Amino acid sequence: MEYTSFGKTGLRVSVAGLGCGGGSRLGASRGMSKMQSVALVRVAMDLGVNLLDTAAAYGTENIVGEAIKPVPRDSVVVATKAQYRKGGAIVPVSDIVASLENSLCELDTDYVDIFQFHAVRPQDYALIRDEYAPALLREREKGKLRHLGLTETPPNDPDNTMLKSAVHDDIWESVMLGFHMMHQGARKNVFPYTQANGIGTLAMFVVRGIFSIPGRLASTMAELARDRLVPDWLAETDDPLGFLVHEGGADSVIDAAYRYARHEPGTDVILFGTGDLDHLRTNLASILAPPLPPADVARLAELFGCLEGVGLDLPVKRDGK
Repeated sequence: MEYTSFGKTGLRVSVAGLGCGGGSRLGASRGMSKMQSVALVRVAMDLGVNLLDTAAAYGTENIVGEAIKPVPRDSVVVATKAQYRKGGAIVPVSDIVASLENSLCELDTDYVDIFQFHAVRPQDYALIRDEYAPALLREREKGKLRHLGLTETPPNDPDNTMLKSAVHDDIWESVMLGFHMMHQGARKNVFPYTQANGIGTLAMFVVRGIFSIPGRLASTMAELARDRLVPDWLAETDDPLGFLVHEGGADSVIDAAYRYARHEPGTDVILFGTGDLDHLRTNLASILAPPLPPADVARLAELFGCLEGVGLDLPVKRDGK
């Protein structure tokens, strides 16, 4: 495993972070028992993964809590989140504090390393920053969390509008954002500022259905070519990103996706989800592999650097993932 400094937090984190939600939710969404999911998390930890990202909404905090019991608490970085909207309505700040308390109970820990406001919409950002964050900073003073962050909602904010503001506010020590080979906006919208201001980054949406569901990439390319957003030749093949797979390059499109995100300046942790041990090891191998050839990275920028909001599908249940 490789490790990196997480912004200015002082945390030393694995470059691969286990996402405990998504379509799999550590295998729980496809019928794995709690102890099977716990065993999966422990294998990830044995392989060097020390950042575990969960959330109240995922229903996996108790799995994470059980998984980390045998290890020293300071050897693992636990991140969780609270939703500030329920049923479309903004909840009182007291509900966020209560969510933190419940997370501590579910995780069976005295503190979380990173506490995040979950899926902050651009129109709500000022409220979260000015009225809700101060309440959580008071909880930090009590020792219940170490670092405060927030996550964007990529399908509803494809141009990083919320983070374009947040990265300039020193209240945040962590941000989670969507980033992948065909959704590269963070390269100019976010990463220059998180690097300059010492904000740690958690990259999500690195591998979505566009890369992993058969036929999805080809159909997306056809739509983009029809709208004159990509060259026509990308719509004339069933394997439009096949140019990435070659000797000295990627082993597969998914391998390319992980390697592309991992080696982008500004990404600290690449989040991945799984409910399968073989899939876990394959993901880690890709995240820990060398960068893509510079010519391939340049070609991805040339072809897709101007795209916005492509392939930002919400998680769906898929067997084994």
